[in-house]
Amino acid sequence: MLLALPILLVLLSLSQPQWLIWQHLAETVLADYLFNSLVLAFSVGLGAMLLGTSLAWCCHHYQFWGRTWFEWLLLLPLAIPAYIIAYSYTGLLDFAGPLQSTLREATGWGYGDYWFPEVRSLAGAVLMLVLVLYPYVFMLARNAFRDQSKSLLEASRSLGLTPSGYFFKVAVPMARPAIMSGTALAMMEAFADFGTVEYFGVNTFTTGIYRTWFGMGNPMAAAQLSALLTLFVLLLVLWEQYARRRIQYFYQGHKHQSQQAVVPPIWLNLLLWLFCALVLSLGFLIPVGMLLHWALLVGTEQLNSHFWQLAWNSFSLALSAALIILLLAMLFAYARRLKRDPMVASMVGLAKLGYAVPGTVIAVGTMLPLAWFDKSVDGLMQAWFGISTGLLLSGTLFALLLAYTVRFLAVSLHQVQSGLERVKPGMDQAGRSLGLNPFGVLTRVHLPMLKASLLSALLLVFVDVLKELPATLILRPFNFDTLAIRTYELASDERLSDAALPALLILFAGLLPVILLATAINKEST
Repeated sequence: MLLALPILLVLLSLSQPQWLIWQHLAETVLADYLFNSLVLAFSVGLGAMLLGTSLAWCCHHYQFWGRTWFEWLLLLPLAIPAYIIAYSYTGLLDFAGPLQSTLREATGWGYGDYWFPEVRSLAGAVLMLVLVLYPYVFMLARNAFRDQSKSLLEASRSLGLTPSGYFFKVAVPMARPAIMSGTALAMMEAFADFGTVEYFGVNTFTTGIYRTWFGMGNPMAAAQLSALLTLFVLLLVLWEQYARRRIQYFYQGHKHQSQQAVVPPIWLNLLLWLFCALVLSLGFLIPVGMLLHWALLVGTEQLNSHFWQLAWNSFSLALSAALIILLLAMLFAYARRLKRDPMVASMVGLAKLGYAVPGTVIAVGTMLPLAWFDKSVDGLMQAWFGISTGLLLSGTLFALLLAYTVRFLAVSLHQVQSGLERVKPGMDQAGRSLGLNPFGVLTRVHLPMLKASLLSALLLVFVDVLKELPATLILRPFNFDTLAIRTYELASDERLSDAALPALLILFAGLLPVILLATAINKEST
């Protein structure tokens, strides 16, 4: 209930509507928030679905040059936060960037003599998010295609289906649950994005919540905007479940023979390689190359005590949050294993709700009860003893750690539950028969068998916390900065070259779980 409290309070804020604020928002920016948020989410979902599915089919169905490398290289954009790729492409494509500068030098054109697409726009934000979120669909769709039996292809071809007909009428419909899940994840990330849309000047609910809280100084109105955004996200989750309500596909109980990759002709081989290389370059190589270029320009000037303090703040905070979340995930997962009843299941489901909610919403929902607690304690202490206690919880690291726990518990819980499900129930029974209590079974039987799952959970949450921007921006203590905050501040001041070094550190840390994920997928496919 404590972990669900921030979200429940945000939703309950709708019971006391701030009519004057809503009227002001309706007359000014609410339509923009609504339109831009919906267009952004559905455009990103469509783009990620088309790009991820087509790449998954290419890497599964065809044996082309570099296929085995592309199967894991195409996951690398997951390591880049969307706001960092936005900074990279802004520096590359802006009027003063190298691309337009080279174009003007080559042609002799000046300002206004030519048209160039504006990267700082809604379309630019969609493109940036698609480039970093398509791996969600790619990963799930590739696994779904891989699990389809060779007999399906043979039966469809014997019934007269062409290769394209098999793709559209058999392969994609059977992979639809996985594709829809990946698309829904991409859309939820688009709804939650703050750094990209704020930097590009696109008005969405996440930027509106931040401005209402800090610009208008109205926490209740910010909470009600958060509630509206939360309803959109929950509707998206329900829509994804409704779309898959009657879609169930089962394969034979015995091990089936997987489909063999088709060797394409030379022209198609080259085309497939170029397609995968282009996506990898746009989503990873070009932005990383731009950041490395800026970092080399700045040199070692930024490697001072302030930079190392930022790194220490970021890594210590991320590690603390990851350890706390891992312990709670073990508590919930093991409770679910010991007591399989609807009450425990509903509590575990309630605790996982935060992952579907944007960081700005979590931050607002966390601040409301903590601020109320601080004001109540301060009022009592002043009334009884004449002492002001000030801020005890809000504006402290406790608030940040609570928000991270609400936001990322589901990530760790999924890994721990997956590991526990692979342990046979007979192991628990054997441990109990040898005199171990449930805690002893956990520590002496399960934990040694769950090392890989626990490490994965710890690493995934560590990197998620390291990249988190909106919750950290709203809840951080005074004069406490992290690498993500510093990157955001420098980019907001248009000091993109100075922002490269902290951005690279975040990016390289994010590569660890992506490589771990790619390795796990490759092991499953062999």
